[in-house]
Amino acid sequence: MFGLDDYIAHFSDGATVAILIVVAILLGLRHATDPDHLAAVTTLIAGGKERTRSAARLGFAWGLGHATTLFAFGLPIVLFKSYLPEPVQRGAETTIGFVIVALAVWLLVRWRRGLFRLEHGHTHAIRARSPLQALAIGLVHGMGGSAGVGVLLLAAIHDRAVAVLALGLFAFFTAVSMALLSTGFGLTLSSEPVRRSFNRVAPALGAASLLFGVWYALGALAVTPYYF
Repeated sequence: MFGLDDYIAHFSDGATVAILIVVAILLGLRHATDPDHLAAVTTLIAGGKERTRSAARLGFAWGLGHATTLFAFGLPIVLFKSYLPEPVQRGAETTIGFVIVALAVWLLVRWRRGLFRLEHGHTHAIRARSPLQALAIGLVHGMGGSAGVGVLLLAAIHDRAVAVLALGLFAFFTAVSMALLSTGFGLTLSSEPVRRSFNRVAPALGAASLLFGVWYALGALAVTPYYF
């Protein structure tokens, strides 16, 4: 996905403030499509009673938490070119892998308990996550480095005030894009065909997210090849 970030960012070379703002917004909207975000939001929303509004609230809470730490850790980079120590970055990425694993395991546990079986047109599942819990997950997730390229590109802006504004927009629109992604996913899960087949889909979804989370954590520890 970073090639797309570079492509978007190249429009900021020698650009006006308005163009820089647009680039920051586009980078934020694009950021939600990173594989680790897709894995997290999939298991986060799928772990409970899927409703479009509930999914949107969870997604925005998760994105808001992500945006908060993204801005907090990105600010020193933008202002002072000051970076977190490598061990801290590695630890944050490893933690993200564990979060994805935990969400996947919870989804599988709920499936094993039969909470996704359809009876009388309704599943047994109840809301598994509150917005506050989603916010906490997002706070942890935002510490990772998957937004690193976007932050570095914004750090290249010479005017510090503009750079901080661009960082804020970048962080905020990651939350917006995550809410949109979650809304779309919740809408999909609420559809009749998906609800009827979700009990069969859930174990595959959980297993795929589990494997991805394990790989992500091992990659952060340099045990396996790592692309983020």
